[in-house]
Amino acid sequence: MFSSKNKNKETQKMAKNNISPSSNNVSTIANGTSIVGEIKSEGNYRIDGTLKGNIKVTEKLIVGPTGYIEGNVTCSNLDISGKISGKIDVKELLSLVSSATIIGDIITKKISIEPGAVFTGTCNMGNDTNAKKEETKK
Repeated sequence: MFSSKNKNKETQKMAKNNISPSSNNVSTIANGTSIVGEIKSEGNYRIDGTLKGNIKVTEKLIVGPTGYIEGNVTCSNLDISGKISGKIDVKELLSLVSSATIIGDIITKKISIEPGAVFTGTCNMGNDTNAKKEETKK
């Protein structure tokens, strides 16, 4: 049904975004799709459309160039080339490419920012960031 050429292109595309092609838990909100509500996912997620609401992903979240989230984001790893307006909590690595725009506060273990990315808010970063957050709740 699918040629090996198409399969190789898909594998390269997935590898480029650092999501394993063998993973069965990759969900996508396509460009042109708008969702209002809360999303919780046990796997990887990619947003190229619009989400107005909070999202919690146990693995990696990718916000593509046309992706927009208006709400809070919680995930293990996050790659942003689109726009997020809200609080961001990343357990491991937050990557902002040059087209990324963030308006809101960030909590992360590590951050990578390409020149051209826009960030307005505060950033708490480091190994003990989540521990500090838990102490604050007590």
